[in-house]
Amino acid sequence: MRSRFDRFNPTVDKRVLIVLAGIIWSIVGIMLCRLAVRWLSETTLQNAVWLGSAGFILSLIIHHFMFLKLLYKNIDRILSKEDKVCVFAFQSWKSYLIILFMIFMGVTLRHSSIPKPYLSVIYIGFGGAMVLSSLVYYWNFFRYLKQMSRR
Repeated sequence: MRSRFDRFNPTVDKRVLIVLAGIIWSIVGIMLCRLAVRWLSETTLQNAVWLGSAGFILSLIIHHFMFLKLLYKNIDRILSKEDKVCVFAFQSWKSYLIILFMIFMGVTLRHSSIPKPYLSVIYIGFGGAMVLSSLVYYWNFFRYLKQMSRR
């Protein structure tokens, strides 16, 4: 028997949840990179190239050492669920706390006295890592679709 609160639980198919996670990670990553590029436009071309390159290298490190483990945990958790899943389940509840902390740190850094071109390295690092990580969600979404079509 369904509870009367179940109608307020927005559920989607788990395939949709995987691609939704990828879209959200892409959007946030692009937003961070766009902000960083705007800050880099305030400095010389030579500095922008060096700082942008440092941010790109940082994004590879963050993606590989911080985000990959989290991504595969999320994907495994989503795929282990039944067909219909709450739309907010693309992250674990613990991850939502980490997201809130990261937003707080981003706002704090943005309003700090750190020069924006230097701050762009961190923003490109996290933004680029999020865009790279979103590709893992998309890849798993298409892999899952391929598996389902074979059945």
